Amino acid sequence: MIDRLVDAGLPPKVCCRVLGVSSPGYYRYRNRPLSPTQMRRKWLTGLIREVHVASRGTYGSRRVHAELTLGMGVKVSERLVAVLMSLAGIYGLPGPARVKRLHGIVTADDLVNRKFHRLSPNELWVTDITEHPTREGKVFCCCVLDSFSRRIVGWSIDTVQDANLVVNALDMAIKNRRPEPGSVVHADHGTQFTSWAFTNKIRSSGMMPSFGSVGDGLDNAMMESFWSSMQIEMLNRKKWKTRLELANAMFDYIEIFYNRQRRHSGLGYRTPIEYDLTYENQSISA
Repeated sequence: MIDRLVDAGLPPKVCCRVLGVSSPGYYRYRNRPLSPTQMRRKWLTGLIREVHVASRGTYGSRRVHAELTLGMGVKVSERLVAVLMSLAGIYGLPGPARVKRLHGIVTADDLVNRKFHRLSPNELWVTDITEHPTREGKVFCCCVLDSFSRRIVGWSIDTVQDANLVVNALDMAIKNRRPEPGSVVHADHGTQFTSWAFTNKIRSSGMMPSFGSVGDGLDNAMMESFWSSMQIEMLNRKKWKTRLELANAMFDYIEIFYNRQRRHSGLGYRTPIEYDLTYENQSISA
């Protein structure tokens, strides 16, 4: 208590007199050497700060713990990490509010039926469009996400949301990944995704189109989860002046942070690229 008051700028002698503590006793306490436990906690707090800054201020205690244990090889409990973060005033960004959604009308073309888990890459891709304002106008981004590793395998950014936006994102994904025939591309019933150009691109690549229920975000929940993370961790954290500034920030978030650095709870706190590489190494050794 006295340390906090002194750090706030109050005279130590006054604090000791008010709290009924002798000044010599307080100074002996303050000048005593740190115990091994205290030294370790200070060291861990410094590491936690580094991890939190490297995560762009987004990680909470679970992801910080994962980075310390998996990324740095530090043995520490998740509870201690949470306690040290609280004492140091270090907090992650809050997650999205849980909202109960109404169910839409199921269509016959849904090949996924909310079962997004897959055992190997490129079996199922999900895609969608998001938009965000700048002072110059809106920026639209379409992403294609591989449900196996949650990796963004294709993306496109433009000032208009038309068929070209979604075709360009899908074309990038196909060129990067070269999926096997029979893979599924799942989207909603937006006019861009139901356009001839988009569905023809899917079929000409040997893939199969799939569409969720009308008006039901849960039928593309994995893609909605990505947009929610991007919204909280990047888009909503500042006001964007120009379209170019926001487009560059979207590229940086997708390719640098999300795919390569951000630890995903659904992947055992590995990054999407780490998860892909682990699968490839296991396939080679098998």
